[in-house]
Amino acid sequence: MLYPILTPSRLLSDLSGVWDFKLDNGEGFDQEWYKAPLEDPMTMPVPASYNDLKEGIDFRDHYGWVFYQRKISMPSFVKTQRVMLRCAAVTHYAKIYLNGELICEHKGGFLPFEVEITDKLQDGDNLLTIAVNNVIDYTTLPIGGKSNMMNGMGGFGSSSSAKPQNNPNFDFFNYCGITRPVKIYTTPKDYIEDISLVPEVTGTTARVSYKVDTVGTGDCKVEVFDKEGNLVAQSQGTQGVLEIENVHLWQPLKAYLYDVKVTFGEDVYTLPYGVRTVRVEGTRFLINERPFYFKGYGRHEDTFPNGRGMNLPMNTKDMSLMKWQGANSFRTSHYPYSEEMMRLCDEEGFVVIDETTAVGVNLDFGGGANFNGQKVSTFDKEHGVQTQEHHKDVIRDLISRDKNHACVVMWSIANEPDSYSEGAYEYFAPLYELARELDPQKRPCTLISVQMAPPEKDCSAKLSDVICLNRYYGWYFGGPDLELPEQALRKELDYWKTLGKPVIFTEYGADTVMGMHDTTPVMYTEEFQVEYYKMNNRVFDDYDFVVGEQVWNFADFATSQSLLRVQGNKKGIFTRDRKPKLVAHYFRDRWHKIPDFEYKK
Repeated sequence: MLYPILTPSRLLSDLSGVWDFKLDNGEGFDQEWYKAPLEDPMTMPVPASYNDLKEGIDFRDHYGWVFYQRKISMPSFVKTQRVMLRCAAVTHYAKIYLNGELICEHKGGFLPFEVEITDKLQDGDNLLTIAVNNVIDYTTLPIGGKSNMMNGMGGFGSSSSAKPQNNPNFDFFNYCGITRPVKIYTTPKDYIEDISLVPEVTGTTARVSYKVDTVGTGDCKVEVFDKEGNLVAQSQGTQGVLEIENVHLWQPLKAYLYDVKVTFGEDVYTLPYGVRTVRVEGTRFLINERPFYFKGYGRHEDTFPNGRGMNLPMNTKDMSLMKWQGANSFRTSHYPYSEEMMRLCDEEGFVVIDETTAVGVNLDFGGGANFNGQKVSTFDKEHGVQTQEHHKDVIRDLISRDKNHACVVMWSIANEPDSYSEGAYEYFAPLYELARELDPQKRPCTLISVQMAPPEKDCSAKLSDVICLNRYYGWYFGGPDLELPEQALRKELDYWKTLGKPVIFTEYGADTVMGMHDTTPVMYTEEFQVEYYKMNNRVFDDYDFVVGEQVWNFADFATSQSLLRVQGNKKGIFTRDRKPKLVAHYFRDRWHKIPDFEYKK
């Protein structure tokens, strides 16, 4: 799927701004709110999560539908074009109405979808209504708990409550709404539908295989321009090879982007593109044929009061802070991040592990799920999760959106799933197969292994190209005495060594309250956080097949209320408003001393 841009053949209108908004307590569809202007609406900015923008727990924890509404109009001359309405992300389920008519439905809260409205537009004003549902359950990704089934990570359960509630089976707040931009764009009737680019590099020459998907008739031309605007390669036809001499490679933290200009009939689209190669060889992760070491974070798209709403200034600030520390990478935990963030990573040279929305696919959390007193396994055919087909849709949409990003070096199929129980291999193997089939660049694939997964039973050991471990030795397991956790961590790594695959630690961390200090490093103090990371990093440095460390988390973030969470998760290296804790300076010193390449020769 192409990112919407303004070109000589394409118009673009951003519908960001203040919309009318109304919570639905079960009346909206019966009363057909989508057919007329909302009565007594609130105001609500788009894009943003709505949860923190009005006062009251009933608003923040609203369960079910909300309605967004505004009027749109288009110039009469665009009727000769193809007119598309595109939503970058609506969390978690959307119904779109235009002038009272249902024109689109979409499941999934973190990837774009679009619908043609050319023949639906009326002269003058048109009433656009987007109904949004935030319910999460055993059929959605991320996973939410079922009534009478489980408590989950969300804290207080709903099984005995008269009022319906969401039960997130994950440890971050279930922010909802229209969280990314809504746009209208146009194309000619004969248009470029998609572009796929696959690089190969030999010496100083790059051969970029391309495929242009088109609708209609017309001649196709593809041109490549360097940063100075010089034409460096060109080809005719919808498939071919672009040969770039003296190629400038896209490198971590040293990005170089070409402009790939595609012309099909009257339609023109320009794609920024970085040339780089990625592959796994033995226990090494190679970018441009050099062994790369991941330094960075698991993160969240989480700010106040935007929630998970797109926040361009904070994206820029986060990039600056990570560069200040010497970080070179992050994972889009636990969902695909905004297209604007991915484009920024291409420009800034950040390396990204791109993750699906599959978090909570593990019914062992919170003591496990049960039905009528009987324990339920994750993949129980009757009472377990029912997400595999939706999971496939998410993988399709993610790869379609992000396949051309140079920053993306690996796909993460899921975060901390049940990868060790009966049925796990049968659930995940087809997903790996699908991702490898769909990705034209054939990037490595992984899933993020939870600590409770016995290594000898973890199906990711067979399926993944890279072993990615979330491990909390010294915090959830074995803390606060760090000597025994260190021994346990070394023992586990001795097992992973036998597989002959690279290992990345994609989470490790300790909750820390900013400003809490002690001469003795006790838990929750800033001093303990430093000692915790020193222990873990000391172990990583002793194993040459460990090719990365991504700290959990970049910044403190919001969660559901819980006895374990005091105004959210405090594992951040920075506070939620991006003030550094003591450990931020420790990592700045460490990471600037570790080269991006050839750290462990």
